[in-house]
Amino acid sequence: MNATADWQRAENVLCVRLDALGDVLMTTPALRALKQSHPGRRLTLLTSPAAAALAPLVPEIDDCIIYDAPWMKATAPRSDSKPDFAMIHRLQRRRFNAAVIFTVFSQNPLPAAMLCLLADIPRRLAHCRENPYQLLTDWVQEPEPGQFIRHEVRRQLDLVTTIGCRTTNERLSLSVPLGASRRIRSMLHELGLAGGRPWILIHPGASAPSRRYPAERFTEAAELLASEHDLPIVFSGSDGERELIESIRAAMGAPSHSLAGRLSLAELAALVELAPVLITNNTGPAHIAAAVGTPVVDLYAQTNPQHTPWQIPQRVLYHDVPCKNCFKSVCPQGHHDCLARVPPDAVARAALELLASRPSQQRLPLLARTTGSV
Repeated sequence: MNATADWQRAENVLCVRLDALGDVLMTTPALRALKQSHPGRRLTLLTSPAAAALAPLVPEIDDCIIYDAPWMKATAPRSDSKPDFAMIHRLQRRRFNAAVIFTVFSQNPLPAAMLCLLADIPRRLAHCRENPYQLLTDWVQEPEPGQFIRHEVRRQLDLVTTIGCRTTNERLSLSVPLGASRRIRSMLHELGLAGGRPWILIHPGASAPSRRYPAERFTEAAELLASEHDLPIVFSGSDGERELIESIRAAMGAPSHSLAGRLSLAELAALVELAPVLITNNTGPAHIAAAVGTPVVDLYAQTNPQHTPWQIPQRVLYHDVPCKNCFKSVCPQGHHDCLARVPPDAVARAALELLASRPSQQRLPLLARTTGSV
């Protein structure tokens, strides 16, 4: 049977993306391509517990199934296979016509392909480095990193192009609920940030230690913006990042505000959407900013090259190091130079440049340029 015709008829498609929130966001243009190429097609996202909260905010996703896949790094060890057999039976009952398995190039798609095969999903598409034989019906040879490294968004768009799915709109997809936007506007009003006054949002956390700009550097950058440029600073973060944020605020010589631990994902998206500029690490909020169109200063650890903010005004700051592209969650050299050597005044200057470029914002004087490889 013709493979292209099979995909054209596939109305009930499982999209497997078992990573974190930012990874799912960077897959949304490919989801749009799948959707637009077959009007009426239904997409179900199979994803991790950490990313599942994003699904209701992505219009292209019709349903979501949460799965703690045992082959993923973030999954806690368990002693039996009952959840995996339960997932196979659950997917069988859904009678999917096809499955698209989205991975970064360092991941092996074959465990997910086996899951989909055992669930009787007839067509299975993925990049794969080794010959998958019957596990994949549609095998796209893995070219990364041997031939080149693409942006993660382009990688997933290229994957679905092989089955004839394309879109002219390659922006990330995220729809902020009206209720969340209203609640954040009310919070900002209480903080005295209504009326169009410029302010800066800083999200200093990240799941991997290697991707965190040092707290003392965040302190210096925030203090420069607050003290020398009279810019209110708002911090965001999870409940587990409260201590980090409070340490930064306590060390600042200027007042600031914190919404850490107070926001749902929808409210965080609304906050990022309303922020004039976001300063953050290479983490989920950077991709939320890309989805909602907020300019971002991305303190970008040199752990990997393919996750920079997609199609928005941005300043990507790093210090070039010979050990870049290590793909490690903890700096293997111990010096963390790719971030630690980014000067705080360069961070402040980047934020001011982005703020000044927004038509609705008051143009602010820029800090004097400093030397340094960023």
